[in-house]
Amino acid sequence: MSNGDIFVGEVIGTAILILFGAGVCAAVTLHHSKARAAGWVVIAFGWGFGVLAGAYTAAPLSGGHLNPAVTVGIAVDTGKWDKVPLYILGQLVGAVIGALLAWLTYYAQFRANADKETAVPTLGIFSTAPEIRSPVANLVTEIIATAGLVLPILAFGKNAGIGIGPVAGAGAGVYGSGISVLLVSLLVVGIGLSLGGPTGYAINPARDLGPRLVHALLPIPNKGTSDWGYSWIPVVGPLVGGLLAGVVFNAAF
Repeated sequence: MSNGDIFVGEVIGTAILILFGAGVCAAVTLHHSKARAAGWVVIAFGWGFGVLAGAYTAAPLSGGHLNPAVTVGIAVDTGKWDKVPLYILGQLVGAVIGALLAWLTYYAQFRANADKETAVPTLGIFSTAPEIRSPVANLVTEIIATAGLVLPILAFGKNAGIGIGPVAGAGAGVYGSGISVLLVSLLVVGIGLSLGGPTGYAINPARDLGPRLVHALLPIPNKGTSDWGYSWIPVVGPLVGGLLAGVVFNAAF
C-alpha cells in the first residue's frame, strides 16, 4: 500500500464512519428529527453500520483501520510502526470531515436548537461524555472496552476464510469478499450495548477528538461546552487498550 492510498483510504473510511455515527446521534438527540428519542440500541447499530460502510470502503486502499487504537494494536503485533503516524493523521482528518458532513446533514435541526425552550446539549452528537465523572473509572472503562475491540480484531486474522484481502491470481486491486469487517461491525454494536453505558464507548481516539474539535469551532446555537477537561480520557484510554490488546495477542497467539 502506498502512502497516498493509506492516507486517502483512512480519510474516506473514517469520514464515512463518523458521518453515520454522529448522524445517528443527531437523529436521536435533536428536535424535529423523525428518529428523535429512538434510544441507545439505535445508536449502537448506527455506529456499527458506520464501521461496516467505512471499513469496507477503505479496505482496498488502506486496510480500513479507521481507529488509532486498532493501528497501534496491529503495530504491536507486526512490529511495523513506520506507517502509524500516516494512518492516524488520515483518521483524524477523516473524523473532522465526517463530523462536518453530519452537521451539514442536520443543519436545519441544529439551527432549530436556537430555541432555548427546546434546546438540547449537542456535544454528545459529536463526542463522548461519562455518566459519572470519575477519571480513573472512566479511563479503565475505555481501556477495557477498547481491548475488547482490538483483541478480537487481531484474532479474526487467525481464522481462515473470514479476512478481506487481495484475491490470489486476480491482479492488483481486486479484493475478495471476507466477513471480517461485518464481524467487527457487529462487535462494535456489542461493545456499545454491553460496555457503552459508563462513558459512551469512544474506543477510538480519532472518533472523539476530531468531532470534539468540530463541535468547538462550529457556530451551533446553545451548543454548550466542548468539555476539553475530559477529552484526554477517550484518547489515552483507547490507545492504552489497543496497546495492551496487541501485547496480549502476541503473548497468547
